[in-house]
Amino acid sequence: MGEHDGREWRDQQRRAVRAHADADARRRAAEQAEAAELVAWFVAEATRRGLRTTRLVARGYDGRSRYRTRLTGWYVDRAHSRAIDVRAGFHLLTVPTSLRARLFGADPQPDPAPLVIGRGGRDGESVPLRALLARRLEAGDTWD
Repeated sequence: MGEHDGREWRDQQRRAVRAHADADARRRAAEQAEAAELVAWFVAEATRRGLRTTRLVARGYDGRSRYRTRLTGWYVDRAHSRAIDVRAGFHLLTVPTSLRARLFGADPQPDPAPLVIGRGGRDGESVPLRALLARRLEAGDTWD
């Protein structure tokens, strides 16, 4: 294999890696768009059904601290670690433990919603976002 052949092979490998990364980015973007549609559907349906909203609370990474937020919406898991706000933002409500958050409240920013909640988690349990949101709607105001 000459120097020219080696360079061609490396270029070919680089193109293959780039194509794979591009395809992965397109797949992630499509999943995020689908999940965002599900979240928007949930907000519309929860509003239509008159589900009571609540002021959302964030928990510190230490698991003990609780912080006020300015967010209003619905918890979508029983652990109150995931929620959807009234503007269709999906939130992971776990934040760094801090004195500032204790004094002024936490300001969790929306995260892209995953299509599968818990995928790759240590406990091995996962649930499709669509199923989780449907269960939350069916529970109505008795969720808590």
